[in-house]
Amino acid sequence: MRFLVDAQLPSLLATWIREKGYEVVHTDDLPNKDETEDQEIRMYADANNCIVISKDSDFYDSYLIRNSPKKLLLISTGNIKNRQLLDLFRKNFSELVKLFPFYSLIEMNNTEIIAHE
Repeated sequence: MRFLVDAQLPSLLATWIREKGYEVVHTDDLPNKDETEDQEIRMYADANNCIVISKDSDFYDSYLIRNSPKKLLLISTGNIKNRQLLDLFRKNFSELVKLFPFYSLIEMNNTEIIAHE
């Protein structure tokens, strides 16, 4: 399982996922870093079989309209501190990993995980 963490999420999240044994790229690792366009992120994710992790609702719209990215974890927590975000991932990551083989669009907010059909 591979992940691509979008620019508005901390690179610390990518580091944490990597430490869990997964392949992960943060947009800061891409040539245009945090200036990487959404289209480039989608193309990279689809070509490299990555699950995009983003707070950006544009990825949700693109998923629905273009089926790209092919897999998306939409973070809909609103603005929270990085520590709180990492705590959510610590609490829910194993469940997210279990769901992705069966679902292509998963949303995580402050209180629940929603696997969309």
